[in-house]
Amino acid sequence: MAILKHIASKNADYGEPQRYLLFQHDEFTGKPILDANGKMMLREEYYMDGINCDPFTFDTECKELNNQYRKNQNYNDIKTHHYIISFDPKDCENNGLTGERAQKLGLEYAKQNFPGHQALVCTHTDGYNESGNIHVHIVINSLRKFDVEHQVFMERPCDSRAGNKHHLTNNYLNYLKQSVMDMCQREKLHQVDLLSPAKKKITEQEYHANRRGQKQMDERNKVMQADNILPRQTKFQTQKEYLRLSIEEAAASACSLEEFQKILLEQFSITLKISRGRISYLHPERTKPITGKSLGTQYEKSHLLNMFRENAARPENQIFMKADLRLIIDLQQCMKAQQNKAYARKVKLSNLKEMARTVAYIQEHGFDTLESLDAALVKAKEDTVALRKELKDTGNALRDINEQIHYTGQYLAHKSIYSQFCESKNKGKFQQEHSTELTLYKTALKYLKDKSGNDKLPSMKLLKAKKQDLLKLQHEQQERYHNCRDIQKELSTVSSNIHTILGDSQIHSAQKQKRPDIS
Repeated sequence: MAILKHIASKNADYGEPQRYLLFQHDEFTGKPILDANGKMMLREEYYMDGINCDPFTFDTECKELNNQYRKNQNYNDIKTHHYIISFDPKDCENNGLTGERAQKLGLEYAKQNFPGHQALVCTHTDGYNESGNIHVHIVINSLRKFDVEHQVFMERPCDSRAGNKHHLTNNYLNYLKQSVMDMCQREKLHQVDLLSPAKKKITEQEYHANRRGQKQMDERNKVMQADNILPRQTKFQTQKEYLRLSIEEAAASACSLEEFQKILLEQFSITLKISRGRISYLHPERTKPITGKSLGTQYEKSHLLNMFRENAARPENQIFMKADLRLIIDLQQCMKAQQNKAYARKVKLSNLKEMARTVAYIQEHGFDTLESLDAALVKAKEDTVALRKELKDTGNALRDINEQIHYTGQYLAHKSIYSQFCESKNKGKFQQEHSTELTLYKTALKYLKDKSGNDKLPSMKLLKAKKQDLLKLQHEQQERYHNCRDIQKELSTVSSNIHTILGDSQIHSAQKQKRPDIS
């Protein structure tokens, strides 16, 4: 799953990328890691080459070229372009990708796509959080050093001449992504489509903001745990991620844009805004909305409208009309009919009516053979069993949500007592006086933490909303179950009547030969 990242830098210090590529840096602060003597530490494994320059004099050669053409002299000028090709960690195990091989691919890629530029190509084999993914850094001077032949990705005649700057457009960037995809396909490495917009778009800034926030939260929680305080939240969540999760939950049940807007506002305090046909979302802690495009394609208007149409098109429960069929009475097995002739005549008349109604039923429902009738009965039994299981699962989920509501209420009721305990100077005395309340608080908090895992504890409002959804679902499932059970009983009656009409001898012959036509 190789991906391509691009960073444009206005930093006039050309030695900065050299130092970053050669020496170890802290992943969170970006600052170099120093040894006991205060000196920078070399990376454990790296491969570095230069194109149109010496890799160790890249900075001075770039400055000389800039002075020669009097370019890149202003603060706002882009001095370097930094491209990063990150390979899938599985490529090391499955496809034999090594640092040397990745470096060769990086050199080939840089020569083909950035001809005439001074470039540093450096491969690292570590990756963020020691993930082990091999990645290639390509840092080029924004000013071209040599004239080259005009390439297909160059949009202007001057793009191939020395002394002109690297001109990156959307089309050029797409060409570079396609080049990465072609290279990985040729080398039989893992690859995804880099040209299609991401369903869930997470930028480099959001990724690092999430990592910094998680680190800060872990440090705060560590201090709280040292004081025997159980942290309420252990997983950091960016504002964009809060929006994504809330939108997904609201869109799963909404059937229209108006209903979607209402759910977001009432349950998540998110304001939906529509401007020029585009959707944006206002986080409750922000004053500026975030566009759906910046969250990903599945949070934009077109995708959401398709979801609403699908939700609205879900089949409603069909009302089952009972046929009030009754079983045909077997006169040979009925002792009362054998002893009372008047009753026997009455039973015969009743049986004739039920036979006629049974024949009318099978004709109305299109059952031509015993196989089709038996298949319908088997399917009805299977559907009844499946619906009974769904109804049972929903009942279990409802009991679970009721339990969460109970413990959330218990947690909120004694939260103030726990806050007073944390602020009290004599914690031992306070604990003796309020041991029951503190025990109830800790029990509730432990239960809720076990349920939510690393996620944020759900609010009472959200739990009650989920309960209402489950009650609604349970009511719908009960209707479907009762309808299906009635259909099963009716088909069972019809099947029994048909076998009685045909007689046991015909049924046995039907099992040996083709089943008789019952229409």
